[in-house]
Amino acid sequence: MVEHDALSATREAYDAAAPTYAELFRDSLRDRPLDRAILGAFAEFVREGGDGQVADLGCGPGHITAHLDELGLAAFGVDASPAMIKLARQTYPDLRFDVGSMAALNIADGMLGGVLSRWSIIHTPPQELPVILAEFHRVLAPGGHLLIGFSASENPSHPTQVFDHAVAPAYRWWPDHLAAMLRESGLAEVARMVREPQPTDRRQFQEVQLLAHKA
Repeated sequence: MVEHDALSATREAYDAAAPTYAELFRDSLRDRPLDRAILGAFAEFVREGGDGQVADLGCGPGHITAHLDELGLAAFGVDASPAMIKLARQTYPDLRFDVGSMAALNIADGMLGGVLSRWSIIHTPPQELPVILAEFHRVLAPGGHLLIGFSASENPSHPTQVFDHAVAPAYRWWPDHLAAMLRESGLAEVARMVREPQPTDRRQFQEVQLLAHKA
């Protein structure tokens, strides 16, 4: 199956790249005040909704999960790459990290106050994304919040665009198109943040983060 092949290839690529990836991104929030700001807003929304656990899906080596913990959230990480999860557990032994797939989460219905998907959907073939968004909706409690990050495609006539990611093939999304997919999955947009590429950025793509909630 296409989705199985894509997931397996992505998992193997991230297993191989795990130590390098962890070193490159461990301090990635330090020079990103806007990212820290929207993560802080996400944490506030979750707390206002009655807390609940927060899943960092596609957590990689766990640095963002640890940041959510520092923001006072009961956060745990999930990633398809066993090598990434091993690194996360070694680096943050007091936090929980599980190997798992976003398309079939081992999380009970309505268990979570928040879901963070930070550039974790970019390797998902477009035809498979509705399954993952449905999982996000399923595991969120009513009123729970999702913060999803991705790179933007260039215009609405190209709702998805393939790009050559350093680790595995990846996709960009037109923000309004992805917001509509969230609505179809029962997740209403609350706000969005669009970061323009900086001259020093390797890829000259807009970065988008959508905040949504489950009614």
